Amino acid sequence: MFVLDAHLDLAMNAMEWNRDLTWTVDKIRKSEIGMTDKPDREKNTVSLDAMRKGNVGICVATQIARYVKRESKLPGWNSPQQAWAQTQAQLAWYKTMEDIGEMVQITNAKQLKEHLVLWKNDDAPKKPIGYILSLEGADSIVNMDYLEKSYNQGLRAIGPAHYGPGTYAHGTDSVGGIGVKGRELLKKIEELNLILDATHLCDVSFWETMKIYDGPVWASHNNCRKFVNHNRQYSDEQIKELIARDAVIGIALDAWMMVPNWIRGKSTPEGMGVTLDQMIDNIDHICQLSGNSSHVGIGTDLDGAFGKEQSPVDLDTIADLQKIPSMLSKKGFTEKDIENIMSRNFIKFLQRVWK
Repeated sequence: MFVLDAHLDLAMNAMEWNRDLTWTVDKIRKSEIGMTDKPDREKNTVSLDAMRKGNVGICVATQIARYVKRESKLPGWNSPQQAWAQTQAQLAWYKTMEDIGEMVQITNAKQLKEHLVLWKNDDAPKKPIGYILSLEGADSIVNMDYLEKSYNQGLRAIGPAHYGPGTYAHGTDSVGGIGVKGRELLKKIEELNLILDATHLCDVSFWETMKIYDGPVWASHNNCRKFVNHNRQYSDEQIKELIARDAVIGIALDAWMMVPNWIRGKSTPEGMGVTLDQMIDNIDHICQLSGNSSHVGIGTDLDGAFGKEQSPVDLDTIADLQKIPSMLSKKGFTEKDIENIMSRNFIKFLQRVWK
């Protein structure tokens, strides 16, 4: 079944982890044997080859570079200009993938339609992975002129915050609102018809944003607080707000977001019983809240600074997303429901926004 993954940090892996994503997952793992600079070495799950094997024909692919003030304990860049430059390096990687036919950027409804036709053609040679460019955390936007530059480069979605307090909003593990700069950003996002990614907004920033923002919104990789009571997940009230706005919520596969009481660096997926079943539970919960299958999808965040050490035990590579349809079927979902969840909901969202 065709898959749209609404959140993959591909360029970050290529540029900061120095992974050649044109290689197979196995080749990347072997190249990292003995490396200890990052906890997920030898445990990656994503490559362009694995995406093709899993029929993941479209992804929302990120640029990400956090600007941090001197007193912050979070890793990041010392100025917004440096953060901007890092996102430009990531964009350059996507463009080089386009040059060799590995990927193709999708920025409008016509390109989306053509790409879907290509992926339906079983006789086509190696198909490029379609990507929709998204900015995770807006700290690299020096001012609104830079957001226009990004739009002209193909940016089509943006999350105002990531972790901690940001320039435009407060994110995960912080508390606060959006302020004057945040309001300016939201106004420009709406003007450009960008998709607002509500993922990572803290509760205060989330509700302030919903009060003043009237453009398209989704949550690319956000699980349910019902299962893991942490500010990174969304409460039923927040999920209902997103549903009311015709949003789609992508379910993530980061283990600490899937089971309660995960301790970073100590817990293991095996010990905590993390499987794709928890993804199904999150999907089902959103469907129960909405009364249909129209507002939930896949947003794995695989290899988003974690690998198999923090992924479901029944997932070896991203190709194993093809296990999900049969699991949903056993749960009682119809074939139409399953198609909605695997790709159609996000596709229809894009078609509506780009009409």
